Amino acid sequence: MKHIEQGVGLMSAPRDFIRDLNADNFSAGLVAGIFGLSAGIIHISAGLAAGLSQEFTLIWVISYLMINGLFGLFMPAYYRLPLPMANSIPGALLFASIIPVVGLEAALGATLIAGAISLVVGLAGWMGIVMRLIPMPIVMGMVAGILLKFGTNMVMPLQNAMLPAVVMILAFFFSARFLRRVPPLVVAMLVGIAYMAFSGADFSSVEFSVKFPEVIMPTFTLEAFLAYGLPLALILVGMETPAGVGLVKGMGFKSAPANAITAVGGLGTMVSAFFNLHSTCIAAPMTGICSGPEAGSHDKRWVAAVIVGIIFIVAAPFYGFVFSLIEAMPSYFIAIIAGLALLRVIGSAMHMTFSGKHEVGAMFSFLIAVSGLQILGIGASFWALVLGAGISMLVEFRDFDFSSKREATKEVKTA
Repeated sequence: MKHIEQGVGLMSAPRDFIRDLNADNFSAGLVAGIFGLSAGIIHISAGLAAGLSQEFTLIWVISYLMINGLFGLFMPAYYRLPLPMANSIPGALLFASIIPVVGLEAALGATLIAGAISLVVGLAGWMGIVMRLIPMPIVMGMVAGILLKFGTNMVMPLQNAMLPAVVMILAFFFSARFLRRVPPLVVAMLVGIAYMAFSGADFSSVEFSVKFPEVIMPTFTLEAFLAYGLPLALILVGMETPAGVGLVKGMGFKSAPANAITAVGGLGTMVSAFFNLHSTCIAAPMTGICSGPEAGSHDKRWVAAVIVGIIFIVAAPFYGFVFSLIEAMPSYFIAIIAGLALLRVIGSAMHMTFSGKHEVGAMFSFLIAVSGLQILGIGASFWALVLGAGISMLVEFRDFDFSSKREATKEVKTA
């Protein structure tokens, strides 16, 4: 445990939460929470596309919200940092695709092993080495490439839903300019809801339901581990943690507990394996929302991440109802709100990508992430880091800092 970074603690967290809660971090947490709820649509779509039942996919999402919501309360509260927890979307796509091949229990067994690998990496303090091999400009190139789609999705409604898009975007910027005491995201959301009410959005298909996570016992096969467990472990250690740490540092925080994020994610993934869920890790897009300028002052942004955890836990049993509600909303609503919340985060990530060392590697990382390519069934986010770092080592080796073993050890302990 000596490599796990020390945090502020949990004893005073409830009191500090009430003290630090304000309109800015509340609105950022609400937006991030809604975004996280809407991400369940990806799981359901991937599950149905793979031939899995709607009942299975619904339990999958409920477990995602409940388990990651619980870990998402602990991490930001203990470290007083915006560290919302969710699950890996690339991992979700792998999980859905491998179940018809190896079976659910074997897939969950591979999940358990992947979580154990992540836990060992975090406890051993090896994330400092990983972060040295994948420098910040390359990480932020991947982050910028992944988040860029949220920016483009924000402006795409101008093509087919111009009036609500213009009204919501202008409401955001006008409120930022003239209503400084009211968070712009709240204004944009209220304007969007008002427009839906005025335009007569159809919510007649919304249905109420209650479900809870179910226990499933994993089994172990070599085929499942090689086809899914090992890639998932690489994604958790080599992509999810670096992306989350990069966002937190990119938003002006001096440090982020890389080893703890990896270890807790590994532990959460091991727990997840018994509840029909494929992973627990830091949530990059939601980290961007919770750690960005829209969440208010730096020392209070952690509250936004705690709010995400609360939303997940409360919404989990009722996700069938939440899902039908999200489906009834016009697609432009969440796209615009998420894009506005991430606007300045995207700008900061782009700036960090192209304004320092590792320019070639960072550019390749950005382009690969934007492309959305898949190699060996693994998504672009992972390959953006691997290939970006590899190309940078080839043509920009002097930009890497491998000065001494002592410094590397120090980096591991303080990352």
